[in-house]
Amino acid sequence: MSEIPAQAHQARVSGEAWHDSLWHSSPPGSIYDYIRVASFSIGPDGLIDQWSLRAEELFGLTAAQAVGRDPVDAFMPPELRAGGHRKVAEILDGEEWTGLIPFRIPDGNGAHGVAEIYVMPTRTETGRRAALCVVVDVRALRRIESDLAASQAIFGQSPFGFLLFGTDLTVQRANRRFATVFGGAAEEHRGRTVHDYLPPHEADRMAEALRRVLETGESVNDLRITGATPRSREDRHWSINLYRVHDGTGSPIGIAGIGIDVTRRHLAAREAAGVRRNLALLNEAGHRIGNSLDLETTARELLDVTVPGFCDLAAVDLYQGLLLGDDDRPARPQGRRRGVPALPGQGSGRAPSAPLRRVAFASAVSDAPLSGPGAPVSVGETHRYPPGSPGALALRTARPRLVEAAGSDDLVQSTLVVPMLAHDTVVGLAQFSRTKGSEPFGERDRAVAVELAARAAVCIDNARLYRREHERALILQRSLLPPGDPEAAGLDIACRYLPGNAATEVGGDWFDVIELPGHRTALVVGDVMGRGLRAAVAMGELRTAVRTLALLDLEPAEVLSALDEVARGLGAPGGAQQASRAALHSRDADRSEVYLATCVYAVYDPVTRRCTIANAGHMPPVLVEPAEEGAPPRPGLLLEVPPGMPLGVGGEPFEEVEVDLPEGALLALYTDGLVESRDHPLEEGLSGLREALADPARPLEEVCDHVLNTLETRHGEDDIALLMARVQGLPVDAVGDWQLPREARSVGRARELARAKLPAWGLEGLLDTTELLVSELVTNALRYGEGEIRLRLLLDRTLVCEVWDANLAQPRRRRARDTDEGGRGLQLVGLLSAGWGTRRTHRGKTVWFELPLPGAAAEPVTELSAEQLLGMYG
Repeated sequence: MSEIPAQAHQARVSGEAWHDSLWHSSPPGSIYDYIRVASFSIGPDGLIDQWSLRAEELFGLTAAQAVGRDPVDAFMPPELRAGGHRKVAEILDGEEWTGLIPFRIPDGNGAHGVAEIYVMPTRTETGRRAALCVVVDVRALRRIESDLAASQAIFGQSPFGFLLFGTDLTVQRANRRFATVFGGAAEEHRGRTVHDYLPPHEADRMAEALRRVLETGESVNDLRITGATPRSREDRHWSINLYRVHDGTGSPIGIAGIGIDVTRRHLAAREAAGVRRNLALLNEAGHRIGNSLDLETTARELLDVTVPGFCDLAAVDLYQGLLLGDDDRPARPQGRRRGVPALPGQGSGRAPSAPLRRVAFASAVSDAPLSGPGAPVSVGETHRYPPGSPGALALRTARPRLVEAAGSDDLVQSTLVVPMLAHDTVVGLAQFSRTKGSEPFGERDRAVAVELAARAAVCIDNARLYRREHERALILQRSLLPPGDPEAAGLDIACRYLPGNAATEVGGDWFDVIELPGHRTALVVGDVMGRGLRAAVAMGELRTAVRTLALLDLEPAEVLSALDEVARGLGAPGGAQQASRAALHSRDADRSEVYLATCVYAVYDPVTRRCTIANAGHMPPVLVEPAEEGAPPRPGLLLEVPPGMPLGVGGEPFEEVEVDLPEGALLALYTDGLVESRDHPLEEGLSGLREALADPARPLEEVCDHVLNTLETRHGEDDIALLMARVQGLPVDAVGDWQLPREARSVGRARELARAKLPAWGLEGLLDTTELLVSELVTNALRYGEGEIRLRLLLDRTLVCEVWDANLAQPRRRRARDTDEGGRGLQLVGLLSAGWGTRRTHRGKTVWFELPLPGAAAEPVTELSAEQLLGMYG
């Protein structure tokens, strides 16, 4: 019995709970807000006795207008009223009926609508039969049905994941596609949150986006979310679109989310981005690698391109032999297929274990040594890769190697070891590494690394070939320049030659100091246009030609004219004549290479202190005269020498000028590299040179250094040749000069003058030889010459005798017949002197001989042997 009150109490509590849940207010947006439901009742007499407010809205009649009227006559068209009355009578007899009835739409301009009506028989208080009618507007009902069907189709049949979140951000509904991806039935996802599907950081991003959409009403488009599904450990990529959902009154009731799997699109976009990035990297490499002809600089340029754009750490090792310049490229080995790289030890001249030097290293990670294949190596250190190591295998097979991290504690997770191939030969090894946190290397990265290493290798090999050619040209060029410090009578000589550095090619600049008869000196400076070995060879040919022409003792203008013919013949196989004929035919002219050069040729006579200068398109000489005592230094003066055309142009004669040089004057000859550069105008350079030479009293070597240090020569852009000469002249007592009449006794007079002059010079040991040879030359001048005879003795480093006459005919040494009484004078001169010769002058010719001074390295022959005497007489 005690259980009965408890059961009653429980029933009462349950009833109260049911009562509370039954009578609470429906939330806005219920189904009745969308479906227009009206009601009215029909009394026992078949007339309307009750009319609801919804009925007023649906039919457009007020209760006063509808109550008491026949519903058939009030709403149905005349042609349907007979049937309507029968149906109302049946309903009042107790039958239920459901059907469609037409009605007039309020304010519809006579238009009719269709309503679905449900008629339920009822009884009045007195027991009479009546009816309750419930009416629904079919248009609203069909619209709702259509919307429900469309909503179900969109939600249920969508190929994309569809979620409906409530205002508490929990899942209210999930479609079948979403359940297929994340598992389980669609109903099982109700009540879950985004943290049940995504990693924490991604779930937080998604939850924040949901809150923002719910609060602001602004939709979110293409929110990229990454996460894994239960069926796969690989990350998937989704594009999420979120928008707020409202009820019929406009109040937010949740958030709709559509997720589209864009993993393939993401991978394709990343692939395309990687391709674009690699193409940009290769394009940048084409612009930045190989701008220098230095091997180490080229290696550093490779790392500047790849770190950090391609990798985090990188290093370049080159073979030590290649860096030292003793790495000659061999011929392709026999039996190897074309296109297969030459392996070290197979025609490359190197074994895989040959030493390498680390020439460059770069890191985007602070204090991170390059690990992986081999122990860390410092820049500049020479090392070998152990046999079997990835580096040794890459060098031996000429194939790249991918090395993964050995342990989880390693900073470097992935390394590409790439041999550097140039023209089928391995020149070194490049390593590219990525640290943890970066994407590991893939096949596309491997191809890019091979291409980058190959480009750098070709540039390095070109630099090696250039350096070898540059060194050979430099050796050739230096071998053609005057050795040591040149010496000249009456001149103090100083010179400088600065070749282009390793970043430029060897040019064709040269200078020369040539001793001429009569203690005269030829000063030559020239410049072959162009660079490289060909220019150096052309310079050597022109320098040799200048020395050969100088031995003929021609005037400076004649020397340049002959040299112009030589230059015109350098570019044509057949010489100058072939070059002239080729110039008449453009096709042949294209085949012949033109060598152009500039040159200035000056001859200095220390007796007269006069310099004769001719110029072939070269820089004008600079003359600095000594300042008077107490006066400020004078700036240099550009000598006005007609420049003429460069050598090799042809067709124009050269002019020469004579300049008197005072004692202590300074004459400077130079090439354009001293006064002109890309950033250094010629006029400015010439002005600077004149100012730098303003104090010629200093030692000549110091003057040379001062000029090079003062001028902005931009050394390395071009070769620089500088030749300076300070005028000293021969002392007056070192010259004997006499005029002899044209008569027989002048021979004896010449002997007497020579015998009187030599003891004053302390040359008693040369009296007999000098007297004999002077007698022979004066005799020849009397016998074969014209006009007065001039005898001159010059003392400097040697003794020179000159005999002048007005006849232009040159004497010729010949072998006299046994029956000839004369014709042996020049033979005696040639046997007894250190040298002899003849040259033309403006007023005739000069015949000369030279004797070394006592104590010199080569003494003259003072007595003729029996064999020499017999040779003279047959």
